[in-house]
Amino acid sequence: MDKETIELLARRAGLAKALAQFPDDVAASAKQAADVAQKIKRPADPKAEPWPPMRAGIGL
Repeated sequence: MDKETIELLARRAGLAKALAQFPDDVAASAKQAADVAQKIKRPADPKAEPWPPMRAGIGL
């Protein structure tokens, strides 16, 4: 992820102060988040849920 994209995302997320004070930490966090996002596999069926639906009163 390039520096401009990281800065844009940080500002949109309300992290302007953190970006100004700790730019290396913000960049490291962005890289880590991008790495994790690439590891998440999308289900073949868009309606599929990775775990049972959470419904109040079911299974109590």
